[in-house]
Amino acid sequence: MIREPNYKQLSIEEFKTPFEKGLDKTNRWVMLASLLPWEELTNIYTKALSHRMGRPALHARVAIGAVIIKHKLCLPDEEVIPAIQENPYLQYFLGYSGFSHEKPFDPSLFVTIRKRLGLEAFNEMTDALLAAVSDVEKRTKKSGKRATKKNKPTVPSPENNEKGLSDDLFEDKDRRSGMLLLDASVAPADIKYPTDLDLLNTSREHSEELIDSLWEQVKTPDAIKPRTYRRVARKAYLKLAKKRKKKANELRKGIRKQLNCLNRNIKTINALLDKFETKECPFSKQELQSFWIIQELYRQQQQMYNERSHKIEDRIVSISQPHVRPIVRGKAKSEVEFGAKISASVVSGFVFLDRVSWDAYHEASDLPLQVEKHKERSGFYPEVVIADGIYGTRENRAWLAERNIRYSGKPLGRPPKLDMGKAAEFKLQQKQRKKEIGIRSHIEGKFGEGKRAYDLDLVKAKLPKTSESWIAAIFMVMNIARWLRDYIFVPIFSSMKDRFFLLFLYVKERVWGLCTPISDY
Repeated sequence: MIREPNYKQLSIEEFKTPFEKGLDKTNRWVMLASLLPWEELTNIYTKALSHRMGRPALHARVAIGAVIIKHKLCLPDEEVIPAIQENPYLQYFLGYSGFSHEKPFDPSLFVTIRKRLGLEAFNEMTDALLAAVSDVEKRTKKSGKRATKKNKPTVPSPENNEKGLSDDLFEDKDRRSGMLLLDASVAPADIKYPTDLDLLNTSREHSEELIDSLWEQVKTPDAIKPRTYRRVARKAYLKLAKKRKKKANELRKGIRKQLNCLNRNIKTINALLDKFETKECPFSKQELQSFWIIQELYRQQQQMYNERSHKIEDRIVSISQPHVRPIVRGKAKSEVEFGAKISASVVSGFVFLDRVSWDAYHEASDLPLQVEKHKERSGFYPEVVIADGIYGTRENRAWLAERNIRYSGKPLGRPPKLDMGKAAEFKLQQKQRKKEIGIRSHIEGKFGEGKRAYDLDLVKAKLPKTSESWIAAIFMVMNIARWLRDYIFVPIFSSMKDRFFLLFLYVKERVWGLCTPISDY
């Protein structure tokens, strides 16, 4: 049976909402608002602010909460503001006293927030968050609640002693406990895939804009504007760029034409700059920076053209983001990625961002740094370091052996010839190594979670500092999501399990004729 739909649009006054009765206490944003350490997060945020000078700043809880909402819901900066306006739960999470239709702030303020915080501030917030997790776990232990393996993650902090040792033993410098998972990845930047032909064409167009800007300032009625041959260069570029398959000699010829045009434009800009007698630069800050980038890119491309090479140190792959470098990863999806290289570590499901670099480096060199940072967070060294085989250099193995830390990788050299007595022990070591290889996939899952669900695979910030803030904020939100899964959703199912267990006992005793009231349980 088909029911006739009502096409008449209801008025706003006729539309009823359930929010007059109050918000749902089991909503994720309501519970998260009561769990986060807002006071500690506010203190970290306000370190860069002045208490006496400047206009009143945006409330710290609103700024931090908006960043969490953005990455938790994977929204663009412009979409976060309407989401907050439309959702009373998000406004409650931000600390509003009541529902409001007004905009909390302009979306462009997100850039200022990222500049203000930076990588170190977000890492401090992550540490404050994990300290709050540790406090909740201690209160859970004192309350005598039944603990499960899932809803009690081992937080890496000196207060969380999973083995129940005394404080004297816990402060022992020789203590080793837990596993430390290490790996590196790349957070790709939001740039067009770079090719030499496209980069030279873009640089040529920018140089033509600079020539137009200078000519407007120095032109006279009887002067003739220098030629740029932009139409000819554009036509030559499109003729080659539209070809599906480009031959090597055709591509080299097209690159040479763009190099000649760009070289002529740079000489024209320098000639126009010589006409200015004043010491003030006729370029704005952005135009001057663009001119420097164009000259360096021309130098790199001309050198690679002369040497018939595709490699050069500090290669520029984007005019708008000159700090981005190509990172060779050798993955099946793409052999080369363009963005920041990150080193991370995972302890008990919580992920830590240890290093962000815009230059390619060997991730094995980060192992001592990451182990020492783990000791600062937890107070002791890990028992075993689980990492990819690239971390198993002789220097790293020797460094770990000095500190009595086991490395999960395969030992160097040939397998030893063992007698019957040691063969069983060798098989156990192989079995343990195989198990730890499976555990190492957890950190790969963390990278996948960040790239799939939190925009780690497309960093849309433009500046180096704002991009680092973008990446660090994602890691903080991933830890918040981990906390929510462990301390909110799992206990709900645990309580349901308890209720089914009580119901089972009640039915069982009713069948046996004991008739014990369920209130006794």
